Amino acid sequence: MKKALLFPGQGSQTVGMGKELAEQFAAARDVFNEVDAALGEKLSSIIFEGPQETLTLTQNAQPAIMATSIAALRVLQAETGFDIAKEAAFVAGHSLGEYSALCAAGSLSLSDTAKLLRLRGNAMQAAVPVGQGAMAALIGADFDSATAVAAEAAQGETCVVANDNAPGQVVISGSKAAILRSVDIAKAKGIKRAMLLDVSAPFHCPLMAPAAQAMQAALAGVKFIAPVVPVVTNVTANAVSNPEELRKLLVDQVTGVVRWRESIHYIKSQGVTGIIEIGAGKVLSGMVKRIEPEMTTANFGTPADLVAFATAA
Repeated sequence: MKKALLFPGQGSQTVGMGKELAEQFAAARDVFNEVDAALGEKLSSIIFEGPQETLTLTQNAQPAIMATSIAALRVLQAETGFDIAKEAAFVAGHSLGEYSALCAAGSLSLSDTAKLLRLRGNAMQAAVPVGQGAMAALIGADFDSATAVAAEAAQGETCVVANDNAPGQVVISGSKAAILRSVDIAKAKGIKRAMLLDVSAPFHCPLMAPAAQAMQAALAGVKFIAPVVPVVTNVTANAVSNPEELRKLLVDQVTGVVRWRESIHYIKSQGVTGIIEIGAGKVLSGMVKRIEPEMTTANFGTPADLVAFATAA
């Protein structure tokens, strides 16, 4: 049975994620310790103890979600002998999760991944002054109808599709005034629900260009090697293994559309029958069930999940 490993993005963070793994398994503790050392601070304390508002800050949430995913993966590998190269056909991650996927597949070191995500979080937050950008979820919209809403709402400002997550779940991003207009336009077009998202910046849109420039400079100095399995990237929605192409796509990803729906369709088209979501939450598993209902889903993020894996084996 061919499987793919999926890694969650921002929004999956919760205080206490990974704590049980770190308490029970040295493999997880080692990951959190290495991330703390790379950042020069105890991010693990914020992850395990909070407060939630500090964990949710973009510059903390991004490396924290990655650290929890990699800690979970290392436990899975240590306790079950799971071998990505043999047991996974692809890896993929949603937005920042693509960094987790690259780290999991050996393309980036854990230390470099943590430093890049801290920089990415800071750069994305700094790209647009607070209050000038926004994002909205269009529930019941498909990609084409969301694109039409964004185009009508723009009126000379920035308003584009940012995340094509699943059928009936598309997120748009841009200037706050344009996003506010889009909510009314979506309702007028009969879209089931349009809701502003509680985010600190308008991610995955052209307003993030300064952050893309910052990431281009940072990524230029980091060592990339070929992943042990191909990475299905957000920007292309197909498999990439070339290290230099992966480096470039991480820059493009900052302003580009997260093509998650198409990515899952691609993974299924390549004969993959199931996915394992690694890390905090079950957001991606839920999306997969809406995109490709026949695919099996599993999650690994707690010690209890280890029992489920042993039973399944």
